[in-house]
Amino acid sequence: MIDPKDMAYCEEAIRHGSLSFHAASKALPKSVRNPALALYAFCRLADDEVDLKADKRPALEALQSRLDAAYDGNPLNSPVDRAFSDMVKGTNMPKALPQALLEGLEWDADARRYNTLSDVIAYSARVASAVGVMMCVLMGVRDRNALARACDLGVAMQLTNIARDVGEDAMENRLYLPIEWLEDAGIDIEEFLANPISTKAIRQMVRRLVVESDRLYLRSEAGITKLPLRCRPGIFAARFIYAGIAGVIREQSYQTMTIRARTSKRQKLAWMGLSIFRTISGSLMPQSAVIYAKPLPEVQFLVDAATKGIPEVPEWSEKLFGAMEQLRNVDQQKYQA
Repeated sequence: MIDPKDMAYCEEAIRHGSLSFHAASKALPKSVRNPALALYAFCRLADDEVDLKADKRPALEALQSRLDAAYDGNPLNSPVDRAFSDMVKGTNMPKALPQALLEGLEWDADARRYNTLSDVIAYSARVASAVGVMMCVLMGVRDRNALARACDLGVAMQLTNIARDVGEDAMENRLYLPIEWLEDAGIDIEEFLANPISTKAIRQMVRRLVVESDRLYLRSEAGITKLPLRCRPGIFAARFIYAGIAGVIREQSYQTMTIRARTSKRQKLAWMGLSIFRTISGSLMPQSAVIYAKPLPEVQFLVDAATKGIPEVPEWSEKLFGAMEQLRNVDQQKYQA
C-alpha cells in the first residue's frame, strides 16, 4: 500500500512533468492508477536526474543505487522512492524492466547515436517499451502476446516523441534520427547540429518516423483488448493522445524544427471519449489476429523478462485459442442480434 502523502506527491510531479500521461491516467481504475503514477514518477525522476545534470555518470550511479535500494526494501527517504519501492513490492515487478530504462538513460548520457531505424527502436524499447511492459505487470497481465503489443505502443510513442523533438534535440546537440538516413540524404551531421534548419530531406525523415509510429499504434490495439476491461480506457487514451501528436506533426507538414506539435485540452477530452467508445466496441468485436504477431526483435528481451518462469504457450495452441475466441464472439453477436 502506497502512503497517500507519497501518492499525492507523485501525482503532482506527473501533472507538471507529463500532461499527456496525467490525462490518460485519469481513465485508469485507482488500483492501477496509483502504482502507475508511482512508476511514472520514478521514471520521470530518473530522466530528469540524467538530463538536467552536467556530470551524468555520477547521476547514473546514484540512480542505480536508488533502484537497488528500492528493490532491497530500503528506499531513499523521498516520496518518489518510497512509492516506487511499495509499487515493486506490491506487484512483484521484475527488476530487469526498470533496469532496461536505466540502460536507455545511460545511452542518453553517452550521447549515443543510432545508425539504423532498428537501433532507434532498440533505444525506444528501453526508454518507452520497458515502461509499457511494467504497466502490463501492474495490471496483472503476463501474456506474451499482450506484452508484445504493449512494446509496440511504447516504441510508437517514443518515435512520436523523437519526430516531435528533432529541432529541440538538435539545439541541444542530441540526435536520434538514424545516421544512415542522414548519410543517404547527403547531410553532414556536425553541420546539421551546428545549424539545424528544416529541409525537405529532414521533413521526409520525420515523416518516416510518423509512418512507422502509425503502423505500431494500429498494431498495439490488439493488445489493449487483452487488458482488464477497466484498464482499457486509460491505455486507449494514451494511444490516441500520443497518436494525436503524430497527427499534428502531419498537419504541420512534418515541420518540427521550429514548431512544437501540441494538442489542446479539448482534443485530449475528445480522445478520452473515443477511448471509452473503443473499449466498449472492442469488447464486442472478434479478437484481431494481429495479437499473434511476433514481438519486434528489439523488444524480445523485455517480453522474456516479464514472463520468466511462466510456461510459454505453443504457437499452435495460441492460434487454436484465437480461433475459438473468434467463434465465441461471432456466436455471442448472433445471440445478441
